[in-house]
Amino acid sequence: MTMDYYESDSPPAGVAEGESLTVEQAIANLHSQDYSLRYYAAWWIGRFRVKEPAAIAALIAALQEESEQTKIGDYSLLRNAARALGKLGDKQALPALIRCLECADYYVREAAAQALEMLGDRDSIGPLMKLLDGGVVVAVRVPGKSHLVQPYDSVIEALGTLQATEAIPLISPFLEHSVERVQYAAARAMYQLTGERIYGERLVSALNGDNLQLRRSALMDLGAIGYLPGAQAISETLAENSLKLIALKGVLEHHLNQQASLSLSDDAIRVMDLMDSLL
Repeated sequence: MTMDYYESDSPPAGVAEGESLTVEQAIANLHSQDYSLRYYAAWWIGRFRVKEPAAIAALIAALQEESEQTKIGDYSLLRNAARALGKLGDKQALPALIRCLECADYYVREAAAQALEMLGDRDSIGPLMKLLDGGVVVAVRVPGKSHLVQPYDSVIEALGTLQATEAIPLISPFLEHSVERVQYAAARAMYQLTGERIYGERLVSALNGDNLQLRRSALMDLGAIGYLPGAQAISETLAENSLKLIALKGVLEHHLNQQASLSLSDDAIRVMDLMDSLL
């Protein structure tokens, strides 16, 4: 699931909710010898969208270093730095984030794919497609781990957002992947890349599933692609109203962006009425 629609902005584990920094302190902490201070500062800068050049430079530097922590397998700073750089949207981070797609840590690769999606630069398409090498056959769980070999859902979603039509032959087989979340990512991307309603309807059907977490995922995917025919189904899904409102907001914004006229269409009014009914 991508960061844009359903991401927690809660502080990292072990950090008090009320703990705060100034911009100057956060930037200074990125250069600290204390790893925990750097870890929290990277999260804080992303959370509060601190677009100071010094902050961006420090985050990029953090992605490129090999610290004592990463040598022992602690990649938490790199994950937070990648996420923050995605939120800040500065394309200076592009080369460092692309290199992170080759990181030994699955979750750094996932954060990098999500960040590259947010940056929206087509130069990342080739490196992202490389993570789909081998296709569904090799897209299995890592022995002893809860995750797959690659963060396929995040990679596929990024390719869809980037309008990587050249990736369609790689993405299409993932519609039949054994993991539902990966299937949803493929349906989402295929709709973005082809505009064919069959893929949007596949996500609408997922709203009727038994698993709440999967219904939440389908909601966010429908909001991300702005699938207007799914608006009614979104409003009726057995899930939190807050998430349904986020999804409908995505549908409404997408629809309004497609309209040449400044006046509200009947469809826009219908979606707004659905949103009002959830308040």
